[in-house]
Amino acid sequence: MADSQALNAPSAVKERQKRAKMRRNMFYIALLAIGLVAPFLAYPVFLMKILCFALFACAFNLLLGYAGLLSFGHAAFLATGGYVTGYLLASYPGLTPEVGIIAGTLMATLLGLLFGVLSIRRQGIYFAMVTLALAQLMFFVFVQSSFTGGEDGLHGVPRGDLFGVISLSSNLAMYYFVFAIFIFGFALIQRTVHSPFGQVLKAIRENEPRAISLGYNVDAYKLLAFVLSAALAGLAGSTKTVVFQLASLTDAHWHMSGEVILMTLLGGVGTLLGPLMGAGIVVSLQHILAQSPLGNWVSVILGIIFVVCVLSFRSGIVGELTKMYRKNFK
Repeated sequence: MADSQALNAPSAVKERQKRAKMRRNMFYIALLAIGLVAPFLAYPVFLMKILCFALFACAFNLLLGYAGLLSFGHAAFLATGGYVTGYLLASYPGLTPEVGIIAGTLMATLLGLLFGVLSIRRQGIYFAMVTLALAQLMFFVFVQSSFTGGEDGLHGVPRGDLFGVISLSSNLAMYYFVFAIFIFGFALIQRTVHSPFGQVLKAIRENEPRAISLGYNVDAYKLLAFVLSAALAGLAGSTKTVVFQLASLTDAHWHMSGEVILMTLLGGVGTLLGPLMGAGIVVSLQHILAQSPLGNWVSVILGIIFVVCVLSFRSGIVGELTKMYRKNFK
């Protein structure tokens, strides 16, 4: 009897994993369907803003949630992607938007490589402070540079024609382009997290000395995670510039780095959907409060919500929902 139960245990586990995977795939299909019909139910520009910040938060979550590295300088990559894309599209009218976005993403990737080489050997608060210092350095570079427009920023960046064929002047066409970019970025993060590389990152996060003792080149893994996170943050910034036809110092300020931390922790650090929910909540609250008499208190209200959620939901909103789901469907 005991031998029979022991033989059936692995098959029961596989069956449970198969059902969980099926439910997860159905959930993603439902989210994809919602995303396809969303611009007919809400203002497309508002939805595009959520998607851009959601991609930014997902990129940050890859670094914090899976590699255990808290960066206070991710705004530098968002702004770099935005400024490079905005400058190229504004200066060269014949350039198509996808080329401008790729160029901005590549520049953010190179900056991420530089930041990573300089900071990755530090840990904890020292790593955070180094990234903050480097980001502030980039902020002053953007202020003084002529190609960024200084404090005025870049205005009137043309959306252009996608592949030289599809006009992005329509908000609906622009939305589906942004949605496709977000799906690409999210799929890349999901694949990374569930790959052997992602498993090593989790091992480093949980116990770095043990990962070193197992023979892993920890610095190389963390550097690659940092560069990938920077690249996706740059992709978000480049896309955001094309959507709003604007690149400004707001994206380079340290407040933006703090805002993405808020989004990630609020939604659920270390979860795939947490940053998406966190970005949706923060952007929605900013939009609603900005139109209310409490417009000057947006930062204070967001801070209060953040404190309450951190104290009440240590795993974030999605993290707590995941715990409840596993408890009920165990």
